[in-house]
Amino acid sequence: MENIYEALKRTSKSDDFMQSVMTIRQKLLHLSYYNSTVNHEMIHRDLLAAIQHSNTDIGDLNDLKNAIPLDGIYMSSNLDEITLRLLQGFIFIQMDQDLHEGLLINVADLERGYRENNLAENEYSVIGPKVAFVEDLDTNLNLLRKEIISVNLVFEEQIKGTMSKTRVVIAYIDGVVNPQHLNTVRQRLGDLDFDVIYDTSTIDQIISDNTNTPFPLFMSTERVDRMKVNLTRGHIAVISNGSPYVISGPTTFFDFFNSPEDFYLPWILGTFFRFIRFIAIVFSIFASSVYVSVMTYHYTIVPRALLGPIIESRMNVPFPPFLEVLFMEITVELLREAGARLPTKVGQTLGIVGGVVLGQAAVQAGLTSNTLIIIVSLSALASFVTPIFKMANTIRFLRFPMILLAAGWGGLGMIIGVMFLLGHLLRLKSLGTPYLVPLFPFRYKGLREFIRTPFSMNSERPGFLRSLKDKSYTVQKHKDISDDYSNE
Repeated sequence: MENIYEALKRTSKSDDFMQSVMTIRQKLLHLSYYNSTVNHEMIHRDLLAAIQHSNTDIGDLNDLKNAIPLDGIYMSSNLDEITLRLLQGFIFIQMDQDLHEGLLINVADLERGYRENNLAENEYSVIGPKVAFVEDLDTNLNLLRKEIISVNLVFEEQIKGTMSKTRVVIAYIDGVVNPQHLNTVRQRLGDLDFDVIYDTSTIDQIISDNTNTPFPLFMSTERVDRMKVNLTRGHIAVISNGSPYVISGPTTFFDFFNSPEDFYLPWILGTFFRFIRFIAIVFSIFASSVYVSVMTYHYTIVPRALLGPIIESRMNVPFPPFLEVLFMEITVELLREAGARLPTKVGQTLGIVGGVVLGQAAVQAGLTSNTLIIIVSLSALASFVTPIFKMANTIRFLRFPMILLAAGWGGLGMIIGVMFLLGHLLRLKSLGTPYLVPLFPFRYKGLREFIRTPFSMNSERPGFLRSLKDKSYTVQKHKDISDDYSNE
């Protein structure tokens, strides 16, 4: 019969898997458990201390079982069952004289990771789970272990920061992740030499393929369900102690506009909302610059029905369109930044009252026009639909270069800006993966990233990840039971 202690040591690759040998009452006990899933206080107070102070003579596993005042204890010699139970928060105890079986004891930490203040705030969704990561690394690992109960979920821990000594973990699913991507992350994280690791965002910027870009090259999320999906698809996650955000890669430009809520709705609705986001992003970047371009150089293309209201709204405005737009855009950014730094209730009040009061006062003072108020307001609203906050910040930034180019050269300046933007995006890579895939290089099957396809057509993992397993599940056709009734 196989030595289970050695078999567990050989098969478990994750750094949070622990094995130790303890001497209690002249008996050698071999302990195996996952550090991220067990309640350590329960192990020391209710388990080991109980064995130490028990009046029962411990000669075999039955005596050991009787000495432990806990429920949910049973013997097992089945390696598969033991592995599954360990992942669920059990501890496996063996005695030195027989390492072919042992006791499985339930010491799972059921409360870790669930508290009132770890709900997703910045990536909120109406439908679906709302549990978010917290600042404690062990808690975050526990949350992932609860969602992905597999021995193939591997955690590799490193200590980074010459002064902070921060624990950083690389998480991936063995047998699914591309080894080339994994080795790239290991190499870049291994070369990281930094005094203090402030957050995973620090690691994100240091290990990115290109640090001279406003675009995020790693997915940063606080949602556990999003990271669960990313890991099962073949992404690699990096988790840092002290940070409630987890980054993962490789990612593409289009991944940042997909919301987990898309998969909790029927695929038709998910696809509709996904298209709404893409349209909103285009509008947010170009709406203000189009206004500047048209009002400065191309006012002849304005329809006659709209020309009168626009002239009337700008009649008392002393500034050129460029300064008018710049004034309103900066005002909106000031309101947004002030609302974000204040407490939630105060920030919401400031945004509503400040927007209404300042907008109305600016129009009455002749500093801006009603038309521009509407355009800038819709542009700000459109930027909020981006599910990932870092990409939303990038969209906010891109408006200003486009406004400057539109003020300088009108429509030609906007075309120049778009060409520079596309050229920059074409050069970007995430862990060596082109940022604009599946458009460049073109991948026909990758076009499903734009459409939330039904689950019957979504079993294959994204091709750009080059995962070791192409399919995540097997699609089976449902039998129509109405045929059975018709044959009776």
